[in-house]
Amino acid sequence: MISFIQRLEDLTAEDPLAPAITCAGDSMSRVELLKAGYNLAVYLHERGVREDDMVTVAVPNSIDFFIAYIAAWRLGATPQPISSRLPQRELDAIIDLANSSAVIGVEEGSVANRVCVPTGFRAPDADASHLPYVVSKAWKAPTSGGSTGRPKLIVSGDPAALDPDAPLPLLMQKGGCLVMPGPLYHNGPAVWSCQAWLNGLHVVLLPRFDATGTLEAIQKYKGTVLYMVPTMMKRITRLPEEERLSYDLSSLQVVWHLAEPCPEWLKQEWIDWLGAERIFELYAGTEAQTATVITGHEWLAHRGSVGKTVPGTVKITNEDGAELPVGEMGEVWMRSLRETPTYKYVGATARTLEGGWESLGDMGYLDAEGYLYLGDRAADMILSGGANIYPAEIESAIQEHPAIKSCAVIGFPDEDKGNVIHAIVEAASVSG
Repeated sequence: MISFIQRLEDLTAEDPLAPAITCAGDSMSRVELLKAGYNLAVYLHERGVREDDMVTVAVPNSIDFFIAYIAAWRLGATPQPISSRLPQRELDAIIDLANSSAVIGVEEGSVANRVCVPTGFRAPDADASHLPYVVSKAWKAPTSGGSTGRPKLIVSGDPAALDPDAPLPLLMQKGGCLVMPGPLYHNGPAVWSCQAWLNGLHVVLLPRFDATGTLEAIQKYKGTVLYMVPTMMKRITRLPEEERLSYDLSSLQVVWHLAEPCPEWLKQEWIDWLGAERIFELYAGTEAQTATVITGHEWLAHRGSVGKTVPGTVKITNEDGAELPVGEMGEVWMRSLRETPTYKYVGATARTLEGGWESLGDMGYLDAEGYLYLGDRAADMILSGGANIYPAEIESAIQEHPAIKSCAVIGFPDEDKGNVIHAIVEAASVSG
């Protein structure tokens, strides 16, 4: 195992001028990015940031995100990403929860008793050789409101280190390019971007999602890996067909989609467009107890599934914790195969069952071959007339209509049935 910092130094020595990160037309080479990160590390160290500290990273999608991560890792600290658009009250609550020693992305003096570094700041040129080389015990600590609505930290159980001889993760290829249209304060976009960056891929980051801009980035930078969530997929699909098909996407090898249920009709459209061999889906929580993965070809044989565990195990239980047979909907419980915890909560307590099982509150069932199918979270399920109704199924059907941009289905109190279904709909823009 080597530290992330050692990995970045090795990549820089191998090809210092290779592009590391590109965002909104701005680009930094490996050597430029590493130097900017080390300069910031010295700046933070001079102001008291030390090993095992939390460093809150509240910058919008930009190269600043990666500079901040380098600085934190170089000091043995843990980067703690949050949205740059949080109201001050929520920002303060998360910083207090994390007990951060520094906040990157806020005006100087705006957070009391913390080192404050504004977005776009470039620390003065400095020699970092005097800083001790220490490995961050937790490589990240993102936040989540989860099903509770109250913020919590999910501190990774993994250090900022990797096996340099391991195969590249997430079907990435050496010399490739990740196109990332997702917000980096979310766990998925941050994990994909860091894995690509730490394995020598060029990361092309969009400042914010844009359907046309995503296709332009794939074509311009010869993107090989694309990260998507179904909302993004839907908006790309609804571009005029002539425009969507005008882009050269021949470099694209892998499309990963995750983070929310993908309607069957939408996934089928992407398979028809790009080919089943390019489409992959992953289901997991930030907690990373386990994950399921399904290929496009597997999905065609198991429509609606999110795949099998890789690694780890899954079981389905009823409300009393009794395991349910194949095909019956219940709560999804996951168990890691490793002996050490994959995460630690700060500000929350995990839902657990005896035997090392944990739940994120999702509902689902297993088929006879062990493929997992998801419903809604238990907290989102609507009880109407004695029947369990899953909003995601109704939302999926509504969103098939081309005039619908997005929708949410909720239960309204009803004297007769207890609850009735109510859909809140956002219309798509109409042209022509």
